Amino acid sequence: MYKPSDKRYDNMTYNRVGNSGLKLPAISLGLWNNFGEPDSFENQRAMLTRAFDLGITHFDLANNYGPPAGAAEENFGKILKKDFAGLRDELVISSKAGFHMWNGPYGDWGSKKYLVSSLDQSLQRMGLDYVDIFYHHRPDPDTPLEETMQALDLIVRQGKALYVGISNYDAEQTKQAVKILKEQKTPFIIHQASYSMLNRWVEESLLDVLKSNGAGAIAFVPLAQGLLTSKYLKGVPKDSRASKAHIPFLNEKDIKEDVINKVIELNEIARLRDQSLAQMALAWVLRDETVSSALIGASKVSQIEENVKTLDHLHFSSDELAKINDILKDN
Repeated sequence: MYKPSDKRYDNMTYNRVGNSGLKLPAISLGLWNNFGEPDSFENQRAMLTRAFDLGITHFDLANNYGPPAGAAEENFGKILKKDFAGLRDELVISSKAGFHMWNGPYGDWGSKKYLVSSLDQSLQRMGLDYVDIFYHHRPDPDTPLEETMQALDLIVRQGKALYVGISNYDAEQTKQAVKILKEQKTPFIIHQASYSMLNRWVEESLLDVLKSNGAGAIAFVPLAQGLLTSKYLKGVPKDSRASKAHIPFLNEKDIKEDVINKVIELNEIARLRDQSLAQMALAWVLRDETVSSALIGASKVSQIEENVKTLDHLHFSSDELAKINDILKDN
């Protein structure tokens, strides 16, 4: 039976999310693509328990994580019951809805009907009474934003989520969503945004919008689907995300020569910092205080252990930042 380490809080950094009372570990673990039916259940258990021993208290899910959709929440629920009994109050568990989940007109996007139903299903799969954070996963072009935000407000008032957030909203959409939620006095605290050295769109205005409204960000794909690691410097390994047929966002055609050249230059800076490229990339997204946490994925325990070592060296000199910005000037 799993017994958590007594030293699990000794070395992790916990950052406040905006102006809220919630703190997240600087490194959070996402269950996107390695917690489905094709993946070893014992490896899933090993990753979750080791992550917790290292101080990772935040586990991020969504209704459609798998494959198939829902499988990650089902597996997570089994592991919660088996290994984390009595530890619920030490965990921050998040889920989302907004992408296709079931057939018919009520299984996608952002209606109140879909969001409430989806969260009910997620809670059942995980065996939970509530999640700590519930996100709308993407903007819905056809449902009024007021309805989507009212659904988040309702979910909090029903006690099914403590806080709510949004994901994949641009800066203007975020500004409008925050305004509606503030009027409802709903605890919107966080935006889950794609952000990495190779994808800096949030710096244009989104981070400023969040900061001015007392909210925080959590960066997903901070390693650019593995491109910001040493994994792809010499081709595509068989066990990489780019080699998996069920991973929709990265494949071999994305690994272009100009990108690899930038990665090689960044890797040299990381070497001089006595860090892996992945560790430097995680530290880089955490350099802005608006970013409370970097959300990693993992397929093995050793990846989690290496990523947590990021926290040993978070500081960048002005010279390092200048060199990195020069490399990334087109991103």
